[in-house]
Amino acid sequence: MSTDAVRFASVTPNLIVRDIAASTRFYCDVLGFGVKQTVPDAAPFVFVWLERGAVTVFLNDPGAVAKDLPAYAAPVFGGTSTLFVTVEGVDALHAAVAPHTPVVMPLHTQWYGMREFAIHDPDGHLITFAERVAQ
Repeated sequence: MSTDAVRFASVTPNLIVRDIAASTRFYCDVLGFGVKQTVPDAAPFVFVWLERGAVTVFLNDPGAVAKDLPAYAAPVFGGTSTLFVTVEGVDALHAAVAPHTPVVMPLHTQWYGMREFAIHDPDGHLITFAERVAQ
């Protein structure tokens, strides 16, 4: 099979969350995302499209997801999927975020030249924020 003509354009984390309202507040109030679109147009939502700069995140209600993917009717929240978000200004982001949510990996510079810290969202999804630094 040849995929030479196929060009991947983007990837968006599509997270299943327990409480879309609580997760939306976390991503907007703590991480500075904005709501780009919701389904339906008024709460209670089953889907929220969040955006900050070039980074997008989808939040989904488990019941709505289960209609198309029955295996996700009773998801294990968080799980092994993680988000790795590259940013500019990781120290400033850490200073803004740390007072509002537990930091599960302290801010430090990794041996591979990334300055990073990590948090969990309300459903246990691990989010690492990283910035390339001079070595």
